[in-house]
Amino acid sequence: MLVPLTNAPRGYAWGSRSLIAALEGRPPSAEPEAELWFGDHPSDPSEVGDGSGRTLDRWIAEEGAAHGVAGRLPYLLKLLAAASVLSIQVHPSKRQAEEGFAREASLPADAVRAYADDNHKPEMIVALSDRFEALCGLRDLDQSRRLLEALGQAADPLRERLADEAGLRAAIGWLLSGDARPVVDAIIAALADARSTEFAAELANARRIAVWYPHDPGVVVALLMNFVVLRRGESVFLRAGMLHAYVSGLGVELMAASDNVLRGGLTPKRIDVDELLAILDPTPGPVPVVLPVAADNGTRGVEAFPSDVPDFQLLRARVSAGSGAVIRPTGPLIVLATAGSVSVETESGTLAVTPGRAVFVTPDETEVRISGDGEAFVAQPGCVRGDHG
Repeated sequence: MLVPLTNAPRGYAWGSRSLIAALEGRPPSAEPEAELWFGDHPSDPSEVGDGSGRTLDRWIAEEGAAHGVAGRLPYLLKLLAAASVLSIQVHPSKRQAEEGFAREASLPADAVRAYADDNHKPEMIVALSDRFEALCGLRDLDQSRRLLEALGQAADPLRERLADEAGLRAAIGWLLSGDARPVVDAIIAALADARSTEFAAELANARRIAVWYPHDPGVVVALLMNFVVLRRGESVFLRAGMLHAYVSGLGVELMAASDNVLRGGLTPKRIDVDELLAILDPTPGPVPVVLPVAADNGTRGVEAFPSDVPDFQLLRARVSAGSGAVIRPTGPLIVLATAGSVSVETESGTLAVTPGRAVFVTPDETEVRISGDGEAFVAQPGCVRGDHG
């Protein structure tokens, strides 16, 4: 069965007034539009466009079983539009989420909690804008020490702590705890005159973040992270424990169905430094850019963005008048249009989809055909080939 989906953008302060609006072909919005969610997550389930006024979670509860949908979707698909930096954050592994959620089970109902659920939250983002900027993972230690040299004596107390991974974790805790306030202020002040041919982009990014958050220790932590620039169609996969913060641009984001976020800085939201450090993976090194590859499993005209998790698989179909795409679903899937005009067809019918709109396809459909002249991303359950903790 084909179920049309829509939703209203979530208005977080870091969102863009123009990126989602331009994708949908409408004027810029009066307020920031940060994320557009497609799925059945209880925090913001999609609206079912059948005139019933139902959300997708309710539709699944009432009609899903008759069409092979067994329980909640394992993934959440989003459009993400950032005009300024998101919080520096990490997500737990499955084991860490289960243990953390169990620890908090006895807390009073109105208590502040670190864990919203017992699930992990690996995620992948694919750039839709020509440029998408992100901070992903911790930079190689030798490189970070060279970058800090450009900041002169102000950065000496931090550079001296970066001897190994243990020192790196401790340095991040020191910065975020507030104990390093004089050093943080001195480094932020030194950014104005810092120059480096090797790290010009990283320093420019830190100066921009300092304008948004002028006294936040996250500005200095950002100097220890990989500054990644994605071009349209490129992606990154963020595993459990990887420190990250998106900076700017429009992207398609797919993640496990969880709301577990541990924040350390660059946000007015709740920060939990101790829990962030407990799940942080301090392993330094570059984060590879993931490029799409030809999809398998009987598909045609479809590319896949590799991610070794059971919760999700992200596909992309680019179609034209003479070239369509065929997908053999691995379970319930969502087709999100991102350019042009596409149609989704199964044995039960056909639905036209415009950018910023989506279609939920139930798993009793054995083949999904995408046609038209445009682009669509497809979320469906993935497959596991490794241990994800």
